[in-house]
Amino acid sequence: MGQHHDHAHDDDDHGHDHHAHEHGHHHHGPGHVHAPANFGRAFAVGIALNTGFVLIEGVYGVLTDSVALLADAGHNLSDVLGLVVAWAAATLGRRQPTARFTYGLRSSSILAALFNAVFLLVAVGAIAWEAVQRFSEPAPVPGLTVTIVALIGIAVNGVTAWLFASGRKGDLNVRGAYLHMLADAAVSAGVVVAGLVILWTGWTWVDPVTSLVIVAVIVAGTWGLLRDSVVLSLDAVPPGIDPADVRRCLAERPGVAEVHDLHVWPMSTTETALTAHLVMPEGHPGNAFLHECAAALRQRFGIAHVTLQVELAGGPACALAPDHVV
Repeated sequence: MGQHHDHAHDDDDHGHDHHAHEHGHHHHGPGHVHAPANFGRAFAVGIALNTGFVLIEGVYGVLTDSVALLADAGHNLSDVLGLVVAWAAATLGRRQPTARFTYGLRSSSILAALFNAVFLLVAVGAIAWEAVQRFSEPAPVPGLTVTIVALIGIAVNGVTAWLFASGRKGDLNVRGAYLHMLADAAVSAGVVVAGLVILWTGWTWVDPVTSLVIVAVIVAGTWGLLRDSVVLSLDAVPPGIDPADVRRCLAERPGVAEVHDLHVWPMSTTETALTAHLVMPEGHPGNAFLHECAAALRQRFGIAHVTLQVELAGGPACALAPDHVV
């Protein structure tokens, strides 16, 4: 078995050389071509726009003595930080592998998505706390100023969200940035409505009520991002890939009697890796077989990094064959 083990890995290394150039173009499905590299400009523009808006909002918050504007400025500052983290992860993800980090730093995009989700929920918690306190201590709100500044916020956050819209399905990290910006556009829209209602009626309680409604909307949208990023950080099979289908795909290859020790995990928010042992009674089928397996997995499931170990039927038995053994 040992001889075939080495032989299989040798062949597979050649197989990787053969299709390594395609890694950047195949993600969670054959249709996804949005690598994080495409979003450098989007991150730069988004950070610049949001930093400018934080300064405007902060200045007007001080001038009008509006706690609402200052709180929103703080919230938008958290977005700038979120964008910086997401951009750093997208940049780190393109670093070349080293002797220690053999996958490069691709998985930093998973950490960034997780950070963004947690950070957004914390920011939302702060907004909710502020809103609840406002019920007992209603403050005079300058409706017109709040409305005008919030309208600028809708424009800034809407444009930034639009920059990331094309990559939100193919990359969880970009989706995190997109949701963050969309949530902020919603916050600004709510503030505009509240500002106008306060302007017309003088009802200060509209401000905290609007805040709580927005908080509920943001939590509902962020929960999925948090769940997905936690799942990916635990090396779970990425969403959209059915492990049973993957096993079937390998088991149906000609000459394969059994598949065991199958592992599918995310290398980043856009790339997936697979390892498996194939029991082949007729012996190692050669490089062409490995290339075909890799091509099938890439095309059907978007799995671009494939390592297969070929074993002969009979003894000695593979120690990793039972499903419960890792």
